[in-house]
Amino acid sequence: MNLTRSIQAKAAALTELYPAKVKPLADPPPDSGLLPVMGDGGAPLVGHTFEGLRDVLALGRQLYGRYGEVSWTSSFGHTMVAAIGPAAVEEVWANRNKAFSSELGWEYFLGPFFRRGLMLLDFDEHLYHRRIMQQAFTRPRLIGYLDMMTPLISRELDDWRPSGHFHVYHHAKQMLLNLATEVFVGEHLGPEARKLERAFEDTVRGGQAFVRASIPGGTWSRGLSGRKYLQRYFRSHIAAKRAGDGQDLFSVLSRAQTTEGHRFTDEDVVNHMIFVLMAAHDTSTLALSMLTYLLGRNREWQDRLRAESVALGKPTLTYDDLDKLPALDMAFKETLRMYAPAGVLFRQAVKDTDILGHYVPAGTDVMISAYASMRMEPWWERPNEFDPERFSEERREDKSHRYAWSPFGGGAHKCIGLYFGGMTVKAAMHQMLLRYTWSVPSDYEVPLTWGTGPTPADGLPVDLQRLPARNFAVSR
Repeated sequence: MNLTRSIQAKAAALTELYPAKVKPLADPPPDSGLLPVMGDGGAPLVGHTFEGLRDVLALGRQLYGRYGEVSWTSSFGHTMVAAIGPAAVEEVWANRNKAFSSELGWEYFLGPFFRRGLMLLDFDEHLYHRRIMQQAFTRPRLIGYLDMMTPLISRELDDWRPSGHFHVYHHAKQMLLNLATEVFVGEHLGPEARKLERAFEDTVRGGQAFVRASIPGGTWSRGLSGRKYLQRYFRSHIAAKRAGDGQDLFSVLSRAQTTEGHRFTDEDVVNHMIFVLMAAHDTSTLALSMLTYLLGRNREWQDRLRAESVALGKPTLTYDDLDKLPALDMAFKETLRMYAPAGVLFRQAVKDTDILGHYVPAGTDVMISAYASMRMEPWWERPNEFDPERFSEERREDKSHRYAWSPFGGGAHKCIGLYFGGMTVKAAMHQMLLRYTWSVPSDYEVPLTWGTGPTPADGLPVDLQRLPARNFAVSR
């Protein structure tokens, strides 16, 4: 009751302070005991769209500071409820009464380009598809993918040309795109691989278009064309993949089967391949890039990680080595906390429900703000500081709440590729540390825009220098 009075008093004070903007999203049903979701629509027509694109973290902090863990806002022409903080995001992700749809939540942003991908399925259907797809992410499969990608990482890093203005984001993106094309699709470098990569890039950018209309040559139109090209490519290769014994993800998904004999249809394989390419490539690119940036700003940690990799005595990592680099693991987790690659996720309420006692009517879009939640007190000490030791056994700040650290989501839709992503970034960073040293100016802060997550707007220039080659007594 005290909490209720406190929230109501805060809402009244805000309404008095911002009388033209602040209002409840909807009136709760009489005698429900629920509170209204308070918020404001921002600027006329555009709402908070440009604020979010410019600095989604600042917007999240602003909403939390004004309205608390549950508020409403307007962005991209949509009114949506923002869930900020571990308790709020847990309630949406747990989805205990099946009130929130991932498919409907993502439809506006990703539907035309990634429809029927695993993240855009709901409830029993999602579980059915997830059980089949899990066959592609077992430990033996992950070992096989790492064995495939290791020489490819070496090849890509050999081609890097160090300079004082090396755009590491662009190079990491191209490297991981090449890896995805070969390890996921099984298509080696050549004209067909280049076409696939261009189609994939156009498809990803399509969902980020501000003008959402098929204007010839526009971002939206190119995205739709990219999606059609990917569909044609995957459909035309499924029969051969099913008949072969390839170990790339495309081959594995084409043949995947549960113990009950459930398999994907051809259309399932096409849809899942298009989605997995986006989910795995974009998130790994952002994580690797931002880890590189943070190690460039914090040279003592770069030196610590390099010493750890040198001490391992191997030029490349095997799957069992991933647990032998604890400092790298802490730095990786801290990077995901500070710059969550998929830090804003969406749902839609399919029936009247509530979030932390705040009334959310059916049809309401919900924005799950994990990015802002992981960069705020009281859940994290000095949340803007790069401090990997916060994940050490002595401190474990991530244990303040089960969803305090949640870069991979949670509940039924928790990222199925989380181990693949961590493996990819660590395998690449290990080799980078042994080959190169890098720095950024002390006054440089990477400007961020918003793609699938916080994205370097300037390509992330670093001063990259090659290290002398090392001879290891222990080889792979």
